[in-house]
Amino acid sequence: MASSQTLPLHTKMLMPRAVINRAFTLVYSCAILALLYHHFIGLLHSASMVSIFLLLADSILAFMWATAQAFRMYPTYRQVFIEHLEHYAKEEDYPGLDVLICTADPYKEPPMGVVNTALSVMAYDYPTEKLSVYVSYDGGSKLTLFAFMEAARFAADWLPYCRKNNVVERCPEAHFGSPDPTRFTETEQIKMMYESMRERVENVVKSGSISHDYITDEEENEALCRWADGFTPHNHPPVVQVLLEYGKDKDVSGHGVPNLVYVSREKSRDSPHHFKAGALNALLRVSATMTNAPVILTLDSDMYSNDPQTPLRVLCYLLDPSMDPKLSYVQFPQVFHGINKDDIYGAAMRHWFEVLMSGMDGLAGPIIAGSGGFFRRRVFYGCPSEAPEMNQDLGVSHSIKSRDVLAMAHNVAGCKYENQTEWGRNMGFRHGSLVEDLFTSCLLHSEGWKSVNCNPRRPAFLGKSPINLHDCLNQAMRWSVGLLEVAFSRYSPITFGVRSIGLLSGLCYASVTFWAIWAIPITIYAFLPQLALLNSASIFPKTSNPWFWVYVALFLGAYGQEYLEYVLSCGSTQRWWNYQRAWMMRVLSSFSFGLVEYLLKSIGLSSIGFNVTSKVVEEEQRKRYQKGIFEFGVASPIFLPITMAAIINLVAFLSGIAQVFFRQGSIEGLLLQILLAGFGMVNCWPIYEAMVLRADEGKMPLKVTLVSIVIAWALYLASSLAF
Repeated sequence: MASSQTLPLHTKMLMPRAVINRAFTLVYSCAILALLYHHFIGLLHSASMVSIFLLLADSILAFMWATAQAFRMYPTYRQVFIEHLEHYAKEEDYPGLDVLICTADPYKEPPMGVVNTALSVMAYDYPTEKLSVYVSYDGGSKLTLFAFMEAARFAADWLPYCRKNNVVERCPEAHFGSPDPTRFTETEQIKMMYESMRERVENVVKSGSISHDYITDEEENEALCRWADGFTPHNHPPVVQVLLEYGKDKDVSGHGVPNLVYVSREKSRDSPHHFKAGALNALLRVSATMTNAPVILTLDSDMYSNDPQTPLRVLCYLLDPSMDPKLSYVQFPQVFHGINKDDIYGAAMRHWFEVLMSGMDGLAGPIIAGSGGFFRRRVFYGCPSEAPEMNQDLGVSHSIKSRDVLAMAHNVAGCKYENQTEWGRNMGFRHGSLVEDLFTSCLLHSEGWKSVNCNPRRPAFLGKSPINLHDCLNQAMRWSVGLLEVAFSRYSPITFGVRSIGLLSGLCYASVTFWAIWAIPITIYAFLPQLALLNSASIFPKTSNPWFWVYVALFLGAYGQEYLEYVLSCGSTQRWWNYQRAWMMRVLSSFSFGLVEYLLKSIGLSSIGFNVTSKVVEEEQRKRYQKGIFEFGVASPIFLPITMAAIINLVAFLSGIAQVFFRQGSIEGLLLQILLAGFGMVNCWPIYEAMVLRADEGKMPLKVTLVSIVIAWALYLASSLAF
């Protein structure tokens, strides 16, 4: 152990760009203050609705820019040294690990995807006796239970195959579907077994019923018989089914297998279920009654393990004596596979995970990202000074199939168990927002807990991202409503957060939770200057006016900073362009709808629920996506704002050019408006293409185009009265 003093488990350093970021922030802040001063002076001399709207837009842009700079003050890079672990702990002394996987709909989240995720973590390079996997199916479907009965049988062959051949890709689908797979003696045999399992599971999902030919023993039949009349996704008793138990079940090589437990918490129409936070809390309690591991990993159903050594990377933080004892969780980035070359929807969110999360790592720590977080179990039981240490041996001395343990597990999975308790308030994942991950991390940080960002070169997890625009925009709308719930709650980061976590961390949280208010300035700049241009009205300074160059400098400065960060940290110029275009689309549509939805919900006129993002993709849709073609196809109102903006920016740009060249007008006073309309027009090219040039099923529905034209025309008529 003496040598461990010179062999660190991890290192941490401040990135060199921190100094440049701080200098840029100082200079850019002066330009923003100057512009706001210019607006105020203008209002004093001549107040108009146009000047008021521009002041509102620039004030919100200034606020959002200022909060985002908090990410850039202390960008941090960490590196771990797995090879040094042996100097700090023996394998038998590793803490237990409970993996909690959530799924909710067998048709939007196919059971085979969840099975692949579970099998990938069951095959971790970690002591088998320390590993348990709990799968929560929130709809209570027996189809998912059947899929995991099949997975339990397949695991007996898959786990020793991975162990014997040191397989790196331990998700069966990824391993067998690799374009250049490594082949071993048993590969074809194991692949045939996997394909046979997949065929049975998919047949069951397709038919909606389980053939008696697929049931192999009385225990399985007894488990499936619970789905009787009256058992519905929204009204059913708790189901806790132990599928594999270490010490009793063996793989084909005679080794023990990890515990595998299926959980479906009780549902009742009379009790609130609190969406994903409620499901995770039920898994926390059920796992505590059975194995009670001191470390917990939470995963989404499609986020499979891509690196079998990920738990060892986590131990490099948890077992490091130099680490802050208030460390609560280690967060890995969400990385998505199957995204097309240029990421046309900006769905990879690389800028967030590569740049902004590393910025929070230098402060109190990154937020919980919904999946891929390793937690100390005790963080869910109170602040650092009060949370009890969990006894990692508790629950190991008895069978998890014993009658007492199962009775207790069913009890804590009941829908009324949380009543009159601190669960969801001061314990577990916090209720009160659709974005339970951010809300929980904000409250944990405010209690004094810390977190770290672990971003290895090989992604720890790979998941699926929506590959059609409608799903992307609806997902962002749902997030925006949840974020606003936090932003305007008693735990608002701008007030409570700044006081309890610190100024910079509070601003980081504010930057995220207030995302939806981006809709206000972007909507103003997407329509107001263009409508003024259509009416030959100049609303920006002339090119001869020094304030013209302040506008130009602010635009280029903000875009230039983000471009450099994106390209240096993540990828190509083309990807950056697509990212910023997709961001504009989300702001105009998702954030606008989310803002309205939140306001309606606040006054009791609307109630938004949690809708699972579909992981099912049609083949033709996939082909169009891989070619970089935008997918519209659905006559949804969420497309109206971006279609209207596309129409108005195109007409305004052509009108501005006509005014300059054909009416002998002066370009000096209209240049900024023409440039802004041109910028919008270039960003809207996929929309024009979908409206006019395409004939496939993914084109813009004619109904959306016609409604957008009518509303755009109405806006123009209304603006002609104002200018």
